[in-house]
Amino acid sequence: MAGQSSAVAARTGNNPFLRAVAALSTLAGWCSAAMIVAAVAITCQMIFVRFVLNQSTVWQTEAVVYLAIGATLIGLPYVQRLRGHVNVDLIPLALPPRARYYMCLLTLSLSIVMVAIVLFYAYEHWHLTYERNWKSDTVWGVRLWIPYLALPVGFGLFLLQLVADLVAVILKIDPPFGLEDV
Repeated sequence: MAGQSSAVAARTGNNPFLRAVAALSTLAGWCSAAMIVAAVAITCQMIFVRFVLNQSTVWQTEAVVYLAIGATLIGLPYVQRLRGHVNVDLIPLALPPRARYYMCLLTLSLSIVMVAIVLFYAYEHWHLTYERNWKSDTVWGVRLWIPYLALPVGFGLFLLQLVADLVAVILKIDPPFGLEDV
């Protein structure tokens, strides 16, 4: 793909659904990267305040933790799109193309079911924190529904990317496991 580095992204063809999901996953990747940059900047500011100004910090440590966790969750769909998750393709490589296709359908379907279950409970947990207006037990006292929003958003986008991957394989736009027939 033009503009891609060494990563191999899932193909979208001219399918509008696949292109829209790819755009959302890419946007999530950019948001995740911005959260990491913000966490690094806040860490540098925290070091300056503590060791140069000799003052205490109130919100920085908690913000960095929430940003790092949020970046991980929001970045899930982008990593899936680039096939960046840990992958052992010994079995798919050993299988004939037809068996590889069905194994891909099975693994993507099971992944979709598992992520959908996690999404259900993530949303339930987020909604509980929002409804009860829970706050952290720190001096900053951040309303927890804000950082916890990364749970349903991250897993929701991850689920959407998995569904798009399954659709791409079924429509023969993308080969199973990204492996061309040899």
